[in-house]
Order: sequence, then structure tokens, then C-alpha cells
Amino acid sequence: MKNYDLVIVGGGPAGLAAAVSARDNGIESILILERDKELGGILNQCIHNGFGLHTFKEELTGPEYAARFIDQAAERNISYKLNTMVMDIAVMDSGEKKVTAMNREDGMFELCAKAVILAMGCRERSRGALNIPGYRPAGIYSAGTAQRLVNMEGYMPGREVVILGSGDIGLIMARRMTLEGATVKVVAELMPYSGGLKRNIVQCLDDFNIPLKLSHTVIDIEGKDRVEAVTIAEVGADRKPVPGTEERYTCDTLLLSCGLIPENELSKNAGVSISPVTSGPVVNDSLETDVPGIFACGNVLHVHDLVDYVSQEAAVAGKNAALYIQNGSSGDARTVEIVPEGGVRYTVPKFIRPERIDDTVTVRFRVGDVYKNCAVCVYLDDELLQKKKRPVMAPGEMEQIILTKEKLGAHPDLGRIIIRIEEA
Repeated sequence: MKNYDLVIVGGGPAGLAAAVSARDNGIESILILERDKELGGILNQCIHNGFGLHTFKEELTGPEYAARFIDQAAERNISYKLNTMVMDIAVMDSGEKKVTAMNREDGMFELCAKAVILAMGCRERSRGALNIPGYRPAGIYSAGTAQRLVNMEGYMPGREVVILGSGDIGLIMARRMTLEGATVKVVAELMPYSGGLKRNIVQCLDDFNIPLKLSHTVIDIEGKDRVEAVTIAEVGADRKPVPGTEERYTCDTLLLSCGLIPENELSKNAGVSISPVTSGPVVNDSLETDVPGIFACGNVLHVHDLVDYVSQEAAVAGKNAALYIQNGSSGDARTVEIVPEGGVRYTVPKFIRPERIDDTVTVRFRVGDVYKNCAVCVYLDDELLQKKKRPVMAPGEMEQIILTKEKLGAHPDLGRIIIRIEEA
């Protein structure tokens, strides 16, 4: 069994940024395990621009953004294995982690690591997870699959398209399919608000006169061999179709953009606690799970809207994994829970250790509805710490606040931190 200080599962933007950060913080023995044939993850199929404005202060395409971190990893001689699937992560009696993986060259093999960073990303919610009646004809794709077919394999899934769901990938594919000559007839969204970024609604739908119908869903798919038409209908407050609101669209393709789910089968098998809200691991301010020495970052932790935030988060995970490897566990530190209330769905991290953070800790979260003229309020027990006014907040946009060690340290008996949405 070969030994490493750090094994990183996933060679996308999170895994790469974590590896670079860990190396820059003194860890030499690092191995990235990537199941695809190349590093870069989902960014390789995201050929549109808009990446990197926060990280590199310039606008890049997905492959260009990935290449920056691939180059950084290469400059640091960070090792990696491609076409490698991690099968299991187990904690040994010594506290080290046994990583079981397999590929064509090595067969099944085991590695021993002092720490592991989970960076497996997320997957799309499939047709099987959606309650849509009808047959299973050809022409139904997840938006991400269609993106890969068009951008990487040069294959057009269809010419007349209906899209269910207004997540960012669905919005971007509405524009992409239009630019490739297809007709996108409508984007239907079950919720009364879009699941994507406002800029994507403007640039991908409004600029191409593609209608977005909120509070609508697909209620029927016609066609046995190939999609021939779909019917959408308005839904009420109970999310059930309203009779008499049906609209039928002839089409040969239905794209599904109905949400992303963190890839956490490995995490669960390793004994990591999973949040019922994010479907990702529960972590502290070091992005360490409740299994000492196992860290998580990127979309496997919670679904991000900007890859720049993924890289920032992964850098924190890489730094803290390095500290764990060098100094051991800090499990005896005082822990304070962050409690989301009043419209805040969750927070990452879920727990912080005031004495352990450097100067600040970034807390990211999403809200559960659209709020206007509101404020994000942070309470230390019953005392208001900060109030940040926001003109509008929506579920499709990630929010963040910064907590300082100085303010937290002034409350030695702090019981909990509360984050809630209030009127401005």
C-alpha cells in the first residue's frame, strides 16, 4: 500500500485548487485521483466565457480557467492519476485513511493517506427523479449531457427544443442551442423564480427572445421512438398542475435542468454526516467533516454558482488539510453552531471554532425565496453583530458574510450564531 500525505478525490477546479494550496502550505506528498480522461472537470465542456473575474481579474472560458490551475499543479509537480475511480474511503485504527481505487493500468489498488479532500463535484437530477408521465423516447437529455454533446463531441441533440428547469446550465444551453441553429421554444420553471443567475437570464434568454414561464412544468411527453411534443401547464401554490392552463409544443428534444446533487456516495460510505438541505457534508470552519482528516470543498460540499468561489473554498480546504497533516487533529476546540433562520436555508460551514480561525471566516449560504429590500442579520446569541442590506436576494445566487475572530473572541460564552433575513 503506497503512502501519501494527502489524497484528493476529483481533479476538477476544486481538487486542483486544493492541491495547489496544500502544496503551497508545505505538503509535498499529494495525489489527485480523477475518474475522467483529463483534468479540469466540468469546466472542459463549459466553453462560454464569464469565468475567472474574481480569481484572475479577467474573463475566461471554462477550459481556459481550468488550464490556469492545471498549469499551476504542473509547475508544482503535483501527481495525479486519470481514468481512476475511487471505490471506497475507510478510516484505519491509526486514524489514517485507506483509499481504494481502480483503473485499467493498476487494477484495484489501495493507498494510505494522512488526510483526504473530497472534491467529486455534483451530478444532475435525472429524469427518473422527476414525476413526468409519458414514454421514454429518444430526445430527452439532461442539460449537462447536451452541453457535452454539443461542445465536446460536435453532436446536435435536436433542432426544436423545450427546456424544463431554469438552472444555469439550462439557461446557457438555451443560448448555445440557439447559436447552433436550433429553435428553443420555451423554458419552463416549476418554481415562481429562476434557479439561475440573473445575468444568465438576461444574456441567454432575454437577448434571444426565448420565453421563460415561471410556475410551469411538463405534464406530458408525446412520442414513442422520439420526442414529438411536450405539454406544459401552470402550477399552483401546491406545485400541482392547474387544469385549463395546458400548452402544447411540438419539439424533438427535451432538456432537463432541474437541479444539481452533490456526489456523496463516497462521503456517506466513509461515515461523513450529510446535510439534509445541501446533500453535502456537514463541515466546520476548516471545511473538515465530522470524520477527522477528511475535508470537502466545491460542489460536492454545496452547489456553487461561480467557479471562483469553488477555487477560493478549495484553497481554504487545502490549507487546512495541510495544517491537519502537520499538526494533527484539533477536535478538542470549542465549537459553536451557526443556525440558519428566517429564510436562510443552510450555511457552510455549519460549525465554527472561534479560537481556531485565523482572522476571518467566510460563511456562504442560500435563501429559500426571493426577498426584496431586506437585510442579512447576524446574531451572536441575542446580540446583533452585523446587518448587511440587500436590495434583492434569490435562491439562484449564493450569498456570503464574513465573521471576524476579533468579534467572535469578544464573546467567550458564545452559544450559537444566528443568521436570518429581516426587513431592511
